[in-house]
Amino acid sequence: MPLQFELCPGRMIGGNHPCFIIAEIGQNHQGNMEIAKEMIKMAKNCGADCAKFQKSELEYKFNKRALERPYTSKNSWGKTYGEHKRHLEFSHEQYRELQKYASEVGIFFTASGMDEMAVEFLHELNVPFFKVGSGDTNNFPYLEKTAKKGRPMVVSSGMQSMETMCRVYKTVKQHNKNFAILQCTSAYPLEAEDVNLRVITVNTILVF
Repeated sequence: MPLQFELCPGRMIGGNHPCFIIAEIGQNHQGNMEIAKEMIKMAKNCGADCAKFQKSELEYKFNKRALERPYTSKNSWGKTYGEHKRHLEFSHEQYRELQKYASEVGIFFTASGMDEMAVEFLHELNVPFFKVGSGDTNNFPYLEKTAKKGRPMVVSSGMQSMETMCRVYKTVKQHNKNFAILQCTSAYPLEAEDVNLRVITVNTILVF
């Protein structure tokens, strides 16, 4: 993995280059395009470099039983898990509209591909880089297929062991040298005493 590389067109990371800030919008837009656009603009106004969403192809990611199960949480957007997820999931055309809006605002736009078919769509959308969420970091067939696309990658490490992350590094590097690994602690909200940023030094020693 190079010490620096071009993550987005004209934007280098690593070395002495400025910190690259990704605004995590995810699905906090509540399925509302206007809220999503407001969040993109807010991310730009706050100085972020990139607005990031989450993209799933629900019928590919979940089986019929999972989509039809009752979902009665107070935060549910439907009677079943499928209805809830469909409410929050933007269509391909809506993603193109959001990408265009981000370009007009002047901020990079990407998404975490939450399954292999979502990665295929994001590749077609021509996002500048792929973001791999912690939940897929130990999905090695997914990692390999994503790495082979040739786009830069940012890989989260939440809930993963050091042994797994070493394997992730070797798997991705075999197909794609332009990637970064994020130190993540899967706790929300994250307490300062649990951040453990010094593990980055240990990781660097192990993978190199």
